[in-house]
Amino acid sequence: MTRSPRLLLALAAVAVAFAAADTYVVVLALPDMMGSVRIPIDQLQRAAPIVSGFLLGYVAMLPLIGRIADLRGRVPVLVVALAVFALGSLVTTLAYDMPSLVTGRFLQGVGGGGLVPATLALVADLYPAERRGVPLGVVSAVQELGSVIGPLFGALVLAVADWRAIFLVNLAVGLVLAAAIKAMAGLPEVEEVAQQPSRNPGGFDYPGLLLALIVLVTGALVFVEPSQLMRDLTWGQLFIPVVGDGRWLTPLGIAAIGALLLLVVRCATARRPLFDVVDWVRTMREADILGALLLALALAGVILAFATADPKVQVFSDQGLWYLLGSALATIAFVLHLRRSAAPLVPRGALRRTPAWGSMLVSFFVGAALIAALIDIPLFARTTVYASSQLMAALVLMRFLVALPVGAVVGGFLTRTLPAGVVTAIGMFLAAAGFLLMARWGVDSLDDVSATLPLLLGGFGFGLALAPVNAAVLASTDDDVHGLASAFVVVARMVGMLVGISALTTIGLRRYYAEQADLPTAREVCEGRTRCTEFTNLLKVAGIAQEHTVFTGAAVCAAIAGVLALVLFRTAATRSVSTGDLLRSSG
Repeated sequence: MTRSPRLLLALAAVAVAFAAADTYVVVLALPDMMGSVRIPIDQLQRAAPIVSGFLLGYVAMLPLIGRIADLRGRVPVLVVALAVFALGSLVTTLAYDMPSLVTGRFLQGVGGGGLVPATLALVADLYPAERRGVPLGVVSAVQELGSVIGPLFGALVLAVADWRAIFLVNLAVGLVLAAAIKAMAGLPEVEEVAQQPSRNPGGFDYPGLLLALIVLVTGALVFVEPSQLMRDLTWGQLFIPVVGDGRWLTPLGIAAIGALLLLVVRCATARRPLFDVVDWVRTMREADILGALLLALALAGVILAFATADPKVQVFSDQGLWYLLGSALATIAFVLHLRRSAAPLVPRGALRRTPAWGSMLVSFFVGAALIAALIDIPLFARTTVYASSQLMAALVLMRFLVALPVGAVVGGFLTRTLPAGVVTAIGMFLAAAGFLLMARWGVDSLDDVSATLPLLLGGFGFGLALAPVNAAVLASTDDDVHGLASAFVVVARMVGMLVGISALTTIGLRRYYAEQADLPTAREVCEGRTRCTEFTNLLKVAGIAQEHTVFTGAAVCAAIAGVLALVLFRTAATRSVSTGDLLRSSG
């Protein structure tokens, strides 16, 4: 293989890592983001759309993006996904209210999520089935590395600047990576293995670029509303609404909207447009946009039902039943559409092989177990030894996270010689063992160096399972649906995380309330400020019991994933040398 395709894959992997980091960075920035859109810190539930908006964009649009990557090529999708991610970062940076902030996060989710299936499919384009384990492990490793980099990056930026600087960095990095990948698109060796030839080669669309710049500048001014311009007697008139009220009814807002409409017309009619709208609309039709929208509605119902719930009292939100009902109806409509459509989103028989759909089932339980580690390890630390330090609690989780990318690379190597099901099962059984050890932690366990063992064991186990799951689905599907299949594996994992955290947290809290049932009230114990410390310690014990229940439930989910992998991945041809050949060669 020539150097250029490897460099292309490296750039795509860096993009995946950076987008993954953005998933976690918002956790630290969320309080400041809430303040910027005038949401009090004690009304955290009102900030849920900031998180769920990103999840909707990330998950609901993945199947469509994966299918487009199969039809149009990996490189165009990578470039457009990075452009959308950069646009979302810009909108988030300039956001002045909740709708604009959620819109920006949604676009970031669409762009960031779209990078994953295109990159995984690119690995399948560049490597034969028996050699995909290591590159898939590397891609999985850099993706999980984002969970380590994200919080550190966010903490570093917030220490010296406003939260908006985080998304300005995202904007710059997204544009640089998009330009670098776009520059490689014309190389013959890249075009041959990673994308379809450009359908509109030729000169540059300078009028389109001018209109885009006008939209960018006027739109940014509408978002920011610079005080110096607004106070000026002449320029300030541009910010006064022509009719009614609202920023977009001002002369500047109308100019931005008008320039955007002209840009769309230009892109739809020009011979060599800045962005080929007609061609991309044609591709979306070929990818089955109707089927993608029905599936997006089905996924959105599940996401909203669980993401908007208060796990202290419910598995899903008060409106969750309606969300799930809507999801069920959309799923029925999607299945009927697949049967009737001549060119459905999921081609007939595309996921017929057992390891193909089995990868999604395994990925679901992997996600359900993984989210317990990401959420409840820091919670356990805050409940016990680091009650007053969020940073120290996060550093406890870091011990788990640093082992993840190491396990991912090792899992890639093992997949070359061992069955994918065996490697996945080993990883998930190690993760289950790590959780069972965590379920034995006491009040002071994190002060002991031995607490690091289950953290490293669990992180390494999860990492070990990532590459073989992706290898199994790619080896069991045809080349023309690799993007779609990879997208479904990611969707299954994200849905598993949502369902897992709601179900496990609710079960854990029931244990917490059961432990509290026999305790006297705080007023009874702390009357006159006596024995309050004892009562606090009793509450701490109840909190530990809650986390133990969650860890045990996560161990069960991990074990289920391991067993399913052993059963469902048996026919996945992912190895370069079979076990039988290895035994015969050893005498």
